[in-house]
Amino acid sequence: MSNLRSLAIIQIGFLSIYLLAFNIQAKADVKESAKQGRPNVLLIIVDDLRTDLDRFYADGAKTPSIDRLASQSIRFSDSYAIVPVCGASRASMLTGMRPTSGRFIDYDTHIDEDAAGATTLPQAFKEQGYVTHGIGKVFHHIGDAQQSWSIPAWNPAVHSNNPSPTWRNYVTEQRLDWEKEGKPSAFEVADVADNAYYDGQQADRAIAFLQQQSNSEQPFFLALGFVKPHLPFNAPVKYWNAYDPDKIQLSGVGPSKNAPEQAWHSFGEIRFYREIPPEPEVVGPETARQLIHGYLAATSYTDAQIGRVLAALEESGLSDNTIVVFTSDHGYSLGEHELWVKHSTYKVAMKTPLMFRVPGMESGETRDGLTEHVDLYPTLVDLAGINAPEDQLQGESLQPRLLDASLPGKAAIYPRWKSADVIHTGQFLYTEWLDKEGNITARMLYEHESDPDETSNLAGELEYAGTIGALSAQLVRHRESLR
Repeated sequence: MSNLRSLAIIQIGFLSIYLLAFNIQAKADVKESAKQGRPNVLLIIVDDLRTDLDRFYADGAKTPSIDRLASQSIRFSDSYAIVPVCGASRASMLTGMRPTSGRFIDYDTHIDEDAAGATTLPQAFKEQGYVTHGIGKVFHHIGDAQQSWSIPAWNPAVHSNNPSPTWRNYVTEQRLDWEKEGKPSAFEVADVADNAYYDGQQADRAIAFLQQQSNSEQPFFLALGFVKPHLPFNAPVKYWNAYDPDKIQLSGVGPSKNAPEQAWHSFGEIRFYREIPPEPEVVGPETARQLIHGYLAATSYTDAQIGRVLAALEESGLSDNTIVVFTSDHGYSLGEHELWVKHSTYKVAMKTPLMFRVPGMESGETRDGLTEHVDLYPTLVDLAGINAPEDQLQGESLQPRLLDASLPGKAAIYPRWKSADVIHTGQFLYTEWLDKEGNITARMLYEHESDPDETSNLAGELEYAGTIGALSAQLVRHRESLR
């Protein structure tokens, strides 16, 4: 443990020296930016975080830091990712551009390849006088869109001396041995300090950045990407012990009646781990409880790191002039429809938390009605009063709704996943799968007022033929608008 602490101290020292040199070099720009009185921005993105963890534990999920932030924020209750996978979702969110059949497809998305020349969200702030820094998993690839940062992006999986040879970040000898053998575990319980794992180290880095910025007049844009609760579900033992295994509850949502085969996937991301049965077997109840326990523990661990960062923001004196945004890159299945992870067009894989804590605005309020991740970019540039890139942003600013609770959400949003296009109207969620020629090969329709868990596909019901025709026509118009 002493080596980990020493490493953290050395890393913080290097960051302080770097930031001091940066601030001296940028002195003229700092003074000009300070005159404009622009707010700072702290954007927190949590990987794989769903919105309804309370359903899996009898006493509720233990996330006091997120709960406190929600009480201080305006929360959007119907927020959705554009793509249910990390790389593509983050690329869309941070460029303000929608996915298409040829852009922002899967986890391996690079903005530099799919949207070369686009101005990213942090880049827009950088170009107008902000110091910008990305810590952790912001873009999927740390080398992507490097023009976004005035301080180079930092990720402990790349920049720290950790025992794990991969991003999986095991710290115990047994798990490290299993990983080296090619059959890693889906979870780890370790008696270690929080900063033994990457997310704790990221919190340390963010705290050092905020402490340094408290002595600067230049506004900042800090993007902080926490990895957990992404697989494997690794967390210090105290977060596992916060949950009684006997109180872990299964989802209770079985396979959707009449769903097409295209709606199923083999959840390959989790099949790789040693505790999971081979395809096509489903995960049994005892393993499911273990996985849910791990997901909850990993979430509580990340919640604690968020709390540390927000406390440091308060202590720095910067909180009163800092917009805090909290979201996730997509939702997550924990056994619903016998599926795990993301990679589907079911609501559970796409719904995300979204909240804004804006200085001077009302707090603890909820805005119902649809929003989508593509709306985040135009909202933040509006709130900060900076210029947006022309002819790039394809979402709508949420600033009017932040100011006026009576305004409605969007009439429809448009996620997609590989060959599937989706339209969500609030009442209906409709998916259609297309072949390479553009022909519809399968459909799925759910009515959320009567079937919020999407347990019965209505696409084959005659009484919904008119609804399907209208929704399909809207999808056609949407696709044509993106060409």
